Amino acid sequence: MNIQIFGKSKCFDTKKAERWFKERRHKFQSIDLAKFGMSRGELQSVARGVGGLDKLVDAKSKEYERQHLAYLADTSDLEDRLLEHPALLLTPIVRNGKQATVGYTPEIWAAWEAKG
Repeated sequence: MNIQIFGKSKCFDTKKAERWFKERRHKFQSIDLAKFGMSRGELQSVARGVGGLDKLVDAKSKEYERQHLAYLADTSDLEDRLLEHPALLLTPIVRNGKQATVGYTPEIWAAWEAKG
């Protein structure tokens, strides 16, 4: 497994995800979204893996309110907004090659682990 965990330093679920992989002795790369963000290619790959950009948006975040995304009818610039404001992303985003998950989903990670 080639695991990348995109998260926020103060995110409880990100810490739980990192602990899950550590306990199983899987190496992973941890990326702080606030500091480094995501590249356009990474974001597009993750969006394909989870079923669309809208699944990546954290509707409970303060940044979501600041950006007034709940009131926008046209979300054609959503990808640009997510790249510009990584605080909009729901975390953790765990990537294993072309597969990806959003949030704390150990049952999916266990399936990845079983496949080897």
